[in-house]
Amino acid sequence: MIEHTLYPGLRARFGVARWDITPGLDVSAKNWGASEHWFARGVHRPLTGTALVIAEGSNAPLVLISLDLGWWRARADADRLRLALCQALSLPEEDLIVHLTHTHAGPLLDSEPPAESNPAATVAYLGTLRDACITGAKQAVDDLRDSTLMFHRGSCGLAVHRDFPDPDDPFRFLAGYNPEGTAQQKADDALLVARVFDEQNQTRATLVNYACHPTTLAWENDQLSPDFPGAMREIVEGATDAPCLFLQGASGELAPCEQYVGDSATADRHGRVLGHAAMSLLEMLAPGVGDMVYDGALESGAPLALWSPSKGEAATDVAAAAPSIDLPLKSDLPSLAEIQAELAEQSSGFAYERLVRQLRVRQSVGDGKVSSERIWSWKLGAGALVAVPFEAYSALQRKLREEHPYLFVLNLANGNHGYLPSEALYHDRSLYAVWQTPYAEGSLEAVTELAQETLNHH
Repeated sequence: MIEHTLYPGLRARFGVARWDITPGLDVSAKNWGASEHWFARGVHRPLTGTALVIAEGSNAPLVLISLDLGWWRARADADRLRLALCQALSLPEEDLIVHLTHTHAGPLLDSEPPAESNPAATVAYLGTLRDACITGAKQAVDDLRDSTLMFHRGSCGLAVHRDFPDPDDPFRFLAGYNPEGTAQQKADDALLVARVFDEQNQTRATLVNYACHPTTLAWENDQLSPDFPGAMREIVEGATDAPCLFLQGASGELAPCEQYVGDSATADRHGRVLGHAAMSLLEMLAPGVGDMVYDGALESGAPLALWSPSKGEAATDVAAAAPSIDLPLKSDLPSLAEIQAELAEQSSGFAYERLVRQLRVRQSVGDGKVSSERIWSWKLGAGALVAVPFEAYSALQRKLREEHPYLFVLNLANGNHGYLPSEALYHDRSLYAVWQTPYAEGSLEAVTELAQETLNHH
């Protein structure tokens, strides 16, 4: 018998839950230095949290949580949420990933916010978020039952390169659409999806992994919004009648061509582009059949090869690891004292915002010469997942998928301590990702090598 696997998968127990994490309008939503308002005036679409729990045998479950949030200003805040979840669920650290979709139209995530942000409400939201995530994760654990997850891969053209040489200043880069970058190397358009089926072949959850900054909505926007992942989920969930987890890929240099607007209709249009691309793949999985079996030949006008779909046998192996790595910091990185001295001379505006972010990054990595970091690697049957607490450039996922085609890659997981641009880009210190990151050149390549070694040893 000739049998071919079209859509590889994982046979295990899965649980899923969805909850609301939309803050009140008294919680600061200022995430742009150019913004003149500290608070949103309404809600474009609710912000959500979604958990997918995976368990095999008697081992502790793997818990993946995707949150419609932007980025952590400080390592300590991300660690507090992650460790509270580990304690509440009795999980080892390698079994939990808290991932942010990276919307720039969400609440400020900072336990030491500026006075203008209504600090009491902003800090209280972090506690509300923690409690909601614990409750939601426990609901997903209680929902565990036998299911099959199936993978598929394709592409979507929403993302373009966003490192643009300033046409008015040859010594500066801007963060925006770069048509020359697209001409030199096609933006990574890889789109990975997965669909979870129960024993009756009903869809329980879907996953969509794509690399593209949710920066459609910017300083003129005054609405809380998940940006394009919101409309994407509406498309997918409307067709599958199941929660969809959006997983932000290695999108350090990738964003929509049209961005930085105040019109939520543009974000919805971008979401429909991704949603329909995702559904074109998820529909192929809809029968819940991953294998094709050759049934022989039939003579007709042409000699025909007859194949029939088969349920097949999905893999059952699940494993998790969270190895550590010491990353060197840039030699010219200002010290905490130097940043604080500069801050004392600034009171507002984009320069102030840049310094605050620089301070939070320096506090996160410490005042030494290296920073100890971790990555997360899960084996999921015939597929895998790698999650990093950085904004890595797409070279990370391109390289890893050469050997692991069904690999979900997640930025902004279990923290966010800075960009990881490719080593070759460090020659130009005017590039935003290069001057923003605390990490020295070669860090992306070191993380990629560690991830590759970990995947190969699962």
